[in-house]
Amino acid sequence: MTNRALNELTAMEALAGMASGEFSSEDITEACLDRIEAREETVQAWVHIDRDQALEQARAKDRERAAGAPIGPLHGIPIALKDIFDTHDMPTENGSNLYAGRRPAVDSFATMLLRQAGAVILGKAVTTEIAMMTPNKTKNPHDPTRTPGGSSSGSCAAVGDNMALLALGSQTAGSTLRPASFCGIHGYKPTFGSISCIGVSPISRKLDHVGPLARSLEDLARLSDVLMVYDPRDEEMRADPGMRLSEALARPLNSLPRIGFAKPPAWREGDPATFKIFEDFVESLGDAIEAVELPESYGDLHDHHDKVMNAGLAYFYAEEVTRDPPLMDPRTIERIRAALPTTAGEYLRALDAVSIIEQEVYEAMSGVDALIVPPAPGEAPVGLTTTGSPLFQSPWTLLGMPGLVLPLLKGPAGMPFGVQLMGRKGDDANLFRVAQWVEAKAGGTV
Repeated sequence: MTNRALNELTAMEALAGMASGEFSSEDITEACLDRIEAREETVQAWVHIDRDQALEQARAKDRERAAGAPIGPLHGIPIALKDIFDTHDMPTENGSNLYAGRRPAVDSFATMLLRQAGAVILGKAVTTEIAMMTPNKTKNPHDPTRTPGGSSSGSCAAVGDNMALLALGSQTAGSTLRPASFCGIHGYKPTFGSISCIGVSPISRKLDHVGPLARSLEDLARLSDVLMVYDPRDEEMRADPGMRLSEALARPLNSLPRIGFAKPPAWREGDPATFKIFEDFVESLGDAIEAVELPESYGDLHDHHDKVMNAGLAYFYAEEVTRDPPLMDPRTIERIRAALPTTAGEYLRALDAVSIIEQEVYEAMSGVDALIVPPAPGEAPVGLTTTGSPLFQSPWTLLGMPGLVLPLLKGPAGMPFGVQLMGRKGDDANLFRVAQWVEAKAGGTV
């Protein structure tokens, strides 16, 4: 099938190899665990790993396959879970001393779906504290002097370093797509409400998204299809997630897509050398590209996002900052305290404004299938005191629009830099087809 190590395979390659009997889930899982053992001291992507438990899961999947039992769509595939997804059989500590030793009684809805699909839960990947911006211990797998991004730091680093074939992250501002760009992997933020957040540590019920992570577009589609199951307990869920994404990729575009190149206000914050590389790539897409001017109101979205997120932080964590002694990092406490003065009126006015701006953005997109925009101001920043700026993510997150990051570029320092595509809410399937066309035009990932 391939000369690559088993832990370097895509999930779809691994599924094919197991189906043919070329190797087993135990073989793949052991290869991932060996990679973790070899690289964890440098990358520090994990907060909980139990080798014996992971291997026993894999052996159980192999026994099921040998017995002719029903095979799930992720049967035997090792996956990392950001440590904000509840797991009944391992700790879920949300990256914080506040939750040290916490063991949930039941799985999150997403975890349950993964188990039903046959996935092997390798362990829990590092998150920044309560999935906010305070950096944790994880380093970028391509250069340990740089941040992997956050808050899905460990999830993205684990996939980027071939420690896991798939991972789950989350996004409330830029926590899936930015670190996916920094770590050189595929990241997906679905249309808001497509994947249940029940059993996932919250920040804002109006902003929280589950973020699938992988090393191929096909893997992202397979993983996301497993997770897009309606959960009536999540009041923000869409009843109909639309066409299955794997089905969409099986029906490639038969005509040239229309892709709008937009320069958001944050463009001026970007690194000129990186953005020159990005613009050259956009130009290489030829007649598919047309310029799109975002409405002036788009520039207000970052402030509106802050108001909505602040309301969520105040609601969920106000009591925690009064503990004595404090159990959270001082930087996290400071961020929560800054959110406390947010009023209900400010929150509601922000939501009202978003509904108007959304229509104006869609009017600007009226002639295109998707937008192509940078995922971050540049390559992963040097140093571990920041996870990077969310300016290129938070407006889209607030709008609830689906986004993909494709690992197609290298920046001036040779670090990964992604290509970000944004689509209309509910049009995720078409966004995947556009992304498929872009990857083919680029000649594949880097």
